Amino acid sequence: MSRQGQVKNRAPAPIQISAEQILREAADRQEQNVPEPVVKIHDAEEYQSYLRDRRKHFEDNIRYRREHIGNWVKYARLEEEHKEYERARSIFERALEVDGRSGELWLRYAEFEMRNEFVNHARNVLDRAVQLLPRIDFLWYKYVYMEEMVQDTPKCRAVFERWMKWQPDDNAWLSYARFETRNNSVDRAEAVLRRYVNTYPCARAFLRFAKWAEWEAKQVELARTVFEASLQELEPEESRQARIFKQFAAFEERQGEYERARVIYKHALKLLNLGDDLAPALDEEEDLPEYEREKRKELYNSYLDFEKKFGDKKGIEDVVYRNQKAKYKKKLEASPHDYDTWFELAKLEKEHGTIEGVREVYERAVAQMPPSTDNKEHWKRYIYLWIYYAVWEELSNKDLERASQVYDACLGVIPHTQFTFGKIWVQAAKLFVRRKELTKARKLFGRAIGVTSGEKESLFQEYIALELALGEIDRCRALYGNYLKAMPHNCGAWTKFAELEKNVGETERCRAIFELAITQAALDMPEMLWKSYIDFEIDEGESAKVRDLYQRLLER
Repeated sequence: MSRQGQVKNRAPAPIQISAEQILREAADRQEQNVPEPVVKIHDAEEYQSYLRDRRKHFEDNIRYRREHIGNWVKYARLEEEHKEYERARSIFERALEVDGRSGELWLRYAEFEMRNEFVNHARNVLDRAVQLLPRIDFLWYKYVYMEEMVQDTPKCRAVFERWMKWQPDDNAWLSYARFETRNNSVDRAEAVLRRYVNTYPCARAFLRFAKWAEWEAKQVELARTVFEASLQELEPEESRQARIFKQFAAFEERQGEYERARVIYKHALKLLNLGDDLAPALDEEEDLPEYEREKRKELYNSYLDFEKKFGDKKGIEDVVYRNQKAKYKKKLEASPHDYDTWFELAKLEKEHGTIEGVREVYERAVAQMPPSTDNKEHWKRYIYLWIYYAVWEELSNKDLERASQVYDACLGVIPHTQFTFGKIWVQAAKLFVRRKELTKARKLFGRAIGVTSGEKESLFQEYIALELALGEIDRCRALYGNYLKAMPHNCGAWTKFAELEKNVGETERCRAIFELAITQAALDMPEMLWKSYIDFEIDEGESAKVRDLYQRLLER
């Protein structure tokens, strides 16, 4: 292996050279461009000598680079300038022997014949060219152009027919139709375009046909028929292209048929799932080309602009609704755990959307579970999504069964081993009460108390309130017993229990409860408990007992 050379002296050179100096020296040393001398010819002999020199020059170039078409064309051009048409024609023929499949060479040959008004020669050259190279379109274009210029319509039509047998691209068919239109043969042009759409049954062909019918043939009904046929006759992957609906609706709008345009727009939005769920719909079709995605967005924006221009109050509100919903969707794509935005989206759907739409929003919202199960703060807003969902099912849809299913699903996702939410248990139990299923409500309250180990005071309070409303005093006593076993320090619970016994006329029970309460070792608000006991004895007219209670309180 050779060792890489190393630069030993890295110091700057004593003489520095700038880029400007290099350019200046290059310009100074450039050779002068000496123009060729002007040759003055005085007689025929000098003229022939000059032609011999020029021909020898070109012949040498051709021998040197025989395959270079430019040399042949320049050589023929020289002969043409000197009116030597036969020689020029001979040069082109020699060139064709070298490269007979060069479309450019055939075109130069035909143009030479046309410039010098040799129409039949040009026709022969182009006929040979299109027979040899039928897939080179510019040869056909030149052929039909020449025939039209000499106003030989039958021959031009015959050339077009020969061309169409090769099934050329779209522009060729349109050129044929426009030729017939210029000759006031609209029926023939229509027949040509019908053959065109049968040959190429695609959206592009139908749209070009419709455009020709509207703008060139001035036949509105024909254009409408073509648009309708494109939606009915094309394959689904072609007929579902957004540009068909956009151009169809724009056509109806230009004709003043605003209702028809609105129907087309709405049909397109429904068929392509655009509008409310524009971004999700585009994401679902992963194989959708980027071009089609852009066209669908343009279609939706065109519909919005149309409603702003021609819509009534309901239509404008619908546009505003769709716009706002699209904004919410975009915001949720960036932050799917933004529960406030889910609330706003659900509210918007309730006001303007359908039942299925609202239900879908809630289902998608509750699917966005908080990322952490250790922090209860992350779950607080999320739980209200379930509550709002269940309340909406119950009040708006009158579907109590589905509302109950929503609560069950919510209880299934809450990590009860880490934390729980009493309001969910309470709301679910109250729903069973409204459904007149008291047994299920009691079982749910019991399950809730068991899951929370009696640490949720609100569960006891709501359960007791339910049994009290039903007149089940014994059940209330049992619940208060469990309540106080779980929370013996809770003075509010002791006071409420005593008030229950007082209200049902059980004075001794009430007094016994107060006595048991004040003997507890730890109380959260003993002053409230003592005051309630004293007020109870005052209401009962037991002055001695009141005095005794004050004495006991002072001794503590």
